[in-house]
Amino acid sequence: MREAAFVKQNKDKWLTFENVLSNNISIQPDALSNLYIEVTDHLSYAKTFYPNSNTVLYLNELASKAHQKIYKTKKEPKNRLITFFTKECPLLFKQHHRELLIAFLVFTLFVIVGAFSAANEGDFVRAFLGDGYVNMTLENIEKGDPMGVYKQQGEFNMFLGITLNNIKVALFAFAYGILLGIGSLYIMMQNGIMLGSFQYFFYDQGLLWESARTIWIHGTIEISVIIVAACSGLVVGNGMLFPGTYTRLESFKRGVKNGLKILMSTIPFFIIAGFLEGFVTRHTEMPDWLAILIISTSLGLIIFYYVIYPIQLHNKHKTPTYHNPI
Repeated sequence: MREAAFVKQNKDKWLTFENVLSNNISIQPDALSNLYIEVTDHLSYAKTFYPNSNTVLYLNELASKAHQKIYKTKKEPKNRLITFFTKECPLLFKQHHRELLIAFLVFTLFVIVGAFSAANEGDFVRAFLGDGYVNMTLENIEKGDPMGVYKQQGEFNMFLGITLNNIKVALFAFAYGILLGIGSLYIMMQNGIMLGSFQYFFYDQGLLWESARTIWIHGTIEISVIIVAACSGLVVGNGMLFPGTYTRLESFKRGVKNGLKILMSTIPFFIIAGFLEGFVTRHTEMPDWLAILIISTSLGLIIFYYVIYPIQLHNKHKTPTYHNPI
């Protein structure tokens, strides 16, 4: 679009906004914030296509005035942490379901690759999981306790160690997003192959159900939020690759900010997964119905919070269009 056409298309909106700011007209902070977002979008577009023009200077000054007014009038709610998890993050996540789907599909693909490789290459499981782990598990199988690995540490130490390790993996999945998202997909490849080969190993021992009903007690949430963490890395990579109407730097900064928010949402779930692995999974004697109930509840919680609830919230809180009262 030519600059003259761009100015003509949006001039009335800018003048209305300037009138609100200059004459101190009373307006709801949220409505002001919506206008501010629109003006900053126009500013980013102008910086990209009309650099060093008077339009950029004008919009930059307008955005600066709006920023000062917003942060004078818009107070942070006292329950900021609660609203982050119940509103802000789900609404944000709705915009990134595509990245979540990509992370999930890549992970699923490499689970299949891991299982196929373990089935066709005799030493693959040992090469990937390590001789020490395989030998220990075989010894536990001979003792009649194939899931004995979950009983080796004390409950609290295991809970703490597993939780911190999972958060570390999630941080890597997020940080590797800076490699255009490829690094995050690499984390999915590693974890997918590991899970696929791990499950095939127990299948080969005739213990698929025994392993699945035990592992997925904690693994349902653990694996799911590692996929979400990879999604946060893809958001970073997407911001670098596809800036849209923003400058590439601005798009990257937005991607990092949004990805970090998504990553933060996984922390409570990692704590829950760590608790389950440390205190619950070790009880391999529990009846099947209880294990299935825990797994089903965990899966339902993840699907609801990251898929269903964001869609519901988005439909309920669609941003209203601001109409010029003049």
